[in-house]
Amino acid sequence: MPITDILAQNAKLYGNDVALVEINPQELEKRHTTWREYSLIEPSPTDTFRSEITWQEFEDKANRFANFLMTRHIRKGKKVAILLMNCLEWLPIYFGILKTGAMAVPLNFRYTAEEIKYCLELADVDMLVFGPSFIGRVESICDRIPRVQSYLYVGEDCPSFAEPYANLVSYCSNKAPTVQISDEDEAAIYFSSGTTGFPKAIVHAHKSLMHACIVEQKHHGQTKDDTFLCIPPLYHTGAKMHWFGSFLVGGKAVLLRGIKPEWIISAVSEERCTIVWLLVPWAQDVLDAIDRGDIKLDEYDLKQWRLMHIGAQPVPPSLIKRWKTIFPEHDYDTNYGLSESIGPGAVHLGMENIDHVGAIGVAGYGWQTKIVDPQRNEVRKGEVGELAVKGDGVMLRYYKDEKSTKEVLSDDGWLFTGDMAQESEDGFIYLVDRKKDVIITGGENLYPVQIEDFLRKHNSIKDVAVIGLPEPRLGEIAAAIIEVKQDYTLTEEEVNQFCLELPRYQRPRKIIFAEVPRNPTGKIEKPKLRKMYGADNLVAMQNEIK
Repeated sequence: MPITDILAQNAKLYGNDVALVEINPQELEKRHTTWREYSLIEPSPTDTFRSEITWQEFEDKANRFANFLMTRHIRKGKKVAILLMNCLEWLPIYFGILKTGAMAVPLNFRYTAEEIKYCLELADVDMLVFGPSFIGRVESICDRIPRVQSYLYVGEDCPSFAEPYANLVSYCSNKAPTVQISDEDEAAIYFSSGTTGFPKAIVHAHKSLMHACIVEQKHHGQTKDDTFLCIPPLYHTGAKMHWFGSFLVGGKAVLLRGIKPEWIISAVSEERCTIVWLLVPWAQDVLDAIDRGDIKLDEYDLKQWRLMHIGAQPVPPSLIKRWKTIFPEHDYDTNYGLSESIGPGAVHLGMENIDHVGAIGVAGYGWQTKIVDPQRNEVRKGEVGELAVKGDGVMLRYYKDEKSTKEVLSDDGWLFTGDMAQESEDGFIYLVDRKKDVIITGGENLYPVQIEDFLRKHNSIKDVAVIGLPEPRLGEIAAAIIEVKQDYTLTEEEVNQFCLELPRYQRPRKIIFAEVPRNPTGKIEKPKLRKMYGADNLVAMQNEIK
């Protein structure tokens, strides 16, 4: 069945129960109010720190928006883009689009004006729904995109070039529109993260979204009593598809607008969150804040917290060892996926397999995996090859890009991920690196993730990225960009001494102390690093090596 039926079912079964909570801790800081002080105050109708909606309100909002869209002739074949920060309106708008049979097109909130224009044009978008943070960017391009017929503004003080969402939608019926939607109908276009080039438009069917719901719930056993803390941006598959497991069973979700460690722990405590999905840097920040004494765990009630899981990138085993030392009662899982496979779950470790931390796991529920050589023949266990996945969550195609589609999608449904991996004798898959990130130095293949995992064991290192830099004799050398923890010091000599435990060919030849840039889903932006430290600095680097 289409995923919109789950929303209608939740409204029928749990109409008066809270579905979504939005928390904006920055508003508390503006008032110089603590979380505990706020909990003793009767919230006002205009409160902007915490707001919530029930399942019935969620369904009503989605239906009103769907009915509005249909007055603007939005139907199957049409596309509506969403450019919003995480907020209570985000998901009702998304589901309202799906209820018309049209395609939802979530956009990255970090996009520049020209990137927004590129994506709107590539996806043939008919309407854009946007929020206050994007007025300037949208206004600078709206006259140059004739295809987009309507700009709908979510917020106060609507700009002159747009129409006010709240005013228009409030007059529409809250009855579900009578639109027949099948599992095979196209549902959404998601854009690739852009860490390997300009984003591609990824087309998913309704069955992909439903598959994500089932997979996530099978993996983590969500029940109606669970509360999911959602921190990553909703435009990305990672956040939303993890929430889908709670959505399937009518569990509450909390949208936290901010990633400070104190905010995360306070939200878990005050909202009684049981499941938290973190990115590696956020988990590290939480542990560091506890180590520094900025977070005193005895001041919070965290007994109900049962699961911490991580995705979007390889997870250093040392991080999970630290986490389990502080939170020994927590279940832990890691998930692997990509936007082309409707986000997380194609491979997962499994809560019962914590003894295999470091692996991304085994094929997820309803998924198949294999590891292949450049000719796409399966390799033997232990050999490095490209990871391929197959299941109902695989994309239909790249929109208007037949060539790229054929490069990654086989006729029999296998998606070739571009990630290099190897399978152990006991059947667990270990991610080695992105195919495009492999460094070839003097004929040897270096896999940056392996070097990064080693360096993260150093107590002074907060984050690290290893990239290849051009070198005349060896072709490339490994360079480590190292971000040092707050209040810690580290020298190049100390890094080199620490790396003596590595085989000589794996040791970084260049050490750079700088911030490690990551996109909103936690992935290291290596193309940006290669541009910063690569070809433009080749001459200076060669002179330094000599």
